[in-house]
Amino acid sequence: MRSSSKKVDPRVHILVPKHEVLPIEEAYKVLRELGIGPEKLPWIRASDPMAKTINAKPGDIIKITRKSPVVGELVVYRYVVSG
Repeated sequence: MRSSSKKVDPRVHILVPKHEVLPIEEAYKVLRELGIGPEKLPWIRASDPMAKTINAKPGDIIKITRKSPVVGELVVYRYVVSG
């Protein structure tokens, strides 16, 4: 059995889509276009490994870009909550 003290970066795994914290101006633009408040977005906890990796804080909005064989690229948003 191997013992590893190195932390694994989830961003480099092939199955993990691209995550990025939106700048505040872009977050407001997205919310205006969707016609909702941030709490209406699906939530992601600040303790989620990917949220921690990109230094997302409660109140941030994360843009997740997934590759899809059907639509090419799919963008979803998550609202960061405590936890």
